[in-house]
Amino acid sequence: MQQFFPYTIQHNSFLLSADRCIFWDEKKVLIVSDLHFGKTGHFRKSGIAVPQNIFKEDLQRFAMLLQSFKPASVLVIGDMFHSHDNREHELFVKWRKDFEQMQIQLVKGNHDILHRNWYAAAGIDIIHKRMDIQNFSFVHDVCDINDDEEEAAAERYFFSGHIHPGISISGTGRQSLRFPCFYFAKKYAVLPAFSRFTGAHAIKPKQGENVFALIPASAQSRQQGGLLKVF
Repeated sequence: MQQFFPYTIQHNSFLLSADRCIFWDEKKVLIVSDLHFGKTGHFRKSGIAVPQNIFKEDLQRFAMLLQSFKPASVLVIGDMFHSHDNREHELFVKWRKDFEQMQIQLVKGNHDILHRNWYAAAGIDIIHKRMDIQNFSFVHDVCDINDDEEEAAAERYFFSGHIHPGISISGTGRQSLRFPCFYFAKKYAVLPAFSRFTGAHAIKPKQGENVFALIPASAQSRQQGGLLKVF
C-alpha cells in the first residue's frame, strides 16, 4: 500500500496522504477536515474517561505534516475544534506558537462554536460557509450547496468534510471491516476526518467515482498501513 497517492482534478495536482490530508501542489496548500481538537477534553469534562494522549497524538501528527509538506498555508474545511473552550484548546494555543508564521484558514463547521475573539487570538482566519480558489470551492458540508449554486458553478469542484466517510471492505467468508476513506465523486470530494477519535459514515460509491481507503498498520502481520484504492 502507498503512503501517498497523486490525484488530478481539472489539471491541478493533489497528493493524498495516509495521514488524512491532501496537499494541493500548485498552491502549496495543506487541506484537512474535522480535526475536532478539544473533543476528548469535552468528553472528560462530561465525566467520560477518555485518555488525553489521543488529542496529543493528533496534534503531533498535524505538526509533522507541517514540517514535512512545508505548506504556504493550511486550509481546514470545518470542525477544527469540537465544542466550547476547554483545557485542550489552551494546549493548542501553546502549540500554535511553534507555527505562528503559518497561515491557517478555517471554513467554519457546525462544531466550530468558539468566540470569534478566540480564533483571532489563535491566529486563525475565519471563512463563513464557503471559500473559492480558482475553480475549486471549499465547504464543510457539501449538502449545504443548493441547486442554484451547483448550476451556476457547473465547472466548479467542491471539497468537503463533515460526514467522516468510511468504506466497507469484505474479506473471506462474511467478514467485513469499515475504514475511513477519501471519496471523490464527479463534482465533489469528501475528506476523511483528521482526528482518529471519530466514527465513519458508510458511503455507497457510484460507477465512475473513486475511493481510497485508509488501512491501519498491522502489528501481527508486520504490514505497513497506507492508502488502498478500492473504487
